[in-house]
Amino acid sequence: MFEQALIPAAGQGVRAYPKTNRLPKVLLEIDGKPLLLRNIELLRDSLGVRSITIVVGPLGDQVRARLGDGGRFGVELRYVECPDPRIGLARGILLCRDLFREPFITILGDELYANSNHSRLAELYGRPFDAVCAVMRTTDLHQIKRNYSVQIEDGRIVSLVEKPLEIRNDLLGCGTYLFTPGIFDAIAGGKPSPRTGRVELTDVLDGLAQGAPGVLPFFLEGMYFNINTTDDYNYAQFQMRSAVIGRRKVSVVIPAYNEEHSIGYVVRDFRPAVDEVLVVDNSSKDNTAEVARQAGARVVTVRLKGYGDTIRHGLDCAVGDILVVAEADYSFRARDLSKLLEYLKDADMVVGTRTTREMVEQGTNMRGPVRWGNVIVAKLVELLWWNLQPRFTDVGCTYRALWRDAYRKMRPLLTGTGPELSPEMMVAVLKSQQRVIEVPVSYHRRLGGESKHSANYWRIGRTALRMLRTILRHRLMSGALHQ
Repeated sequence: MFEQALIPAAGQGVRAYPKTNRLPKVLLEIDGKPLLLRNIELLRDSLGVRSITIVVGPLGDQVRARLGDGGRFGVELRYVECPDPRIGLARGILLCRDLFREPFITILGDELYANSNHSRLAELYGRPFDAVCAVMRTTDLHQIKRNYSVQIEDGRIVSLVEKPLEIRNDLLGCGTYLFTPGIFDAIAGGKPSPRTGRVELTDVLDGLAQGAPGVLPFFLEGMYFNINTTDDYNYAQFQMRSAVIGRRKVSVVIPAYNEEHSIGYVVRDFRPAVDEVLVVDNSSKDNTAEVARQAGARVVTVRLKGYGDTIRHGLDCAVGDILVVAEADYSFRARDLSKLLEYLKDADMVVGTRTTREMVEQGTNMRGPVRWGNVIVAKLVELLWWNLQPRFTDVGCTYRALWRDAYRKMRPLLTGTGPELSPEMMVAVLKSQQRVIEVPVSYHRRLGGESKHSANYWRIGRTALRMLRTILRHRLMSGALHQ
């Protein structure tokens, strides 16, 4: 059987900027797990490989820090430095010439496979070949143009073309290969491509395909994604999350202080639609905790500094894979939850906006100064983080949904104890290089009591000042978090 594998992971990821500004592309997470780790697990679980060599580039220290020696993943990892990723994939593979004496598997580090049949690669063990290339049938001809095309005759690959201009069939060349040690001599003797000026692996394989024993195809099944650009990454996230979102637990976190008149309605509204309703009672002086408990919520009573502290505590304690924040005053309804979850397939966090007039009930506090104040501050956030391309119209809407792994990355940046936590979460998701989408939600008059943050102009001004201070402080803080 194949005992060793090679994962080239030194690419610069220029086309995936800004996500790869300070992070190796292979550490981008899909549904909460890095691409590189997914491929390590694929080699381990489908093919029983325990010894894996990873070619790393200038950001290789991050890969080492994340994966170590591989012991906690049940494999042995060793690293080969590629000082200049511009030498290309083929020359990067050549750096490992002295490490392989038997046929070995190679999987490109920036590719993603799901529900694949990689285990059947073992059936080729012992057969004569110079190389094996995984191919997949596809109706997406554009994808073939971005990868490589193959021609097959009598069970052998007879031609490979990198990024072909002309498509002759529906066969997409993928980044899974079986190589013999002879691949190193073939690369060393390869001629630079007139197109790129460097030795291209596909050209090397095309040369091997002209001889014997030649290059064999392996027909790949399942889902396949080649992560070159930010759009590729977003599409892969959408597909993978769409496949699993129905199996993920959802928790609704409701911060509460003296909301006994409304909290029962809120809990009963959300409870049938989610796995957990968590009410964080910040030591209310009324019967908020008991009413919420009787309505079916899990109640945690705390004594914290304020509204933001309470939300953060709830997000820390919730059990769900998906975390939703709603208000205790019944101003948001569960009927909009499906909308947030649908867009969450395509984002790390989805935030609501109350600035669509047709969806705002008469009599709410979302009028003149409050509405326009939220819009103006939201546009300030857009301006200050323009390079990350956010689109916001409301910084005070707390109705939002996010993945737990997204919250984990944001958590070190969240320090607000009051209403400023709302825009701080929006800033934090940007600074942690994650995707946020804003969608309109219905906004209703609160049930009972008055708002603690916008009941009068004094409170509105104080809330706005806290938000602005938090936003500007984050803008002045240098850098962004690594994923």
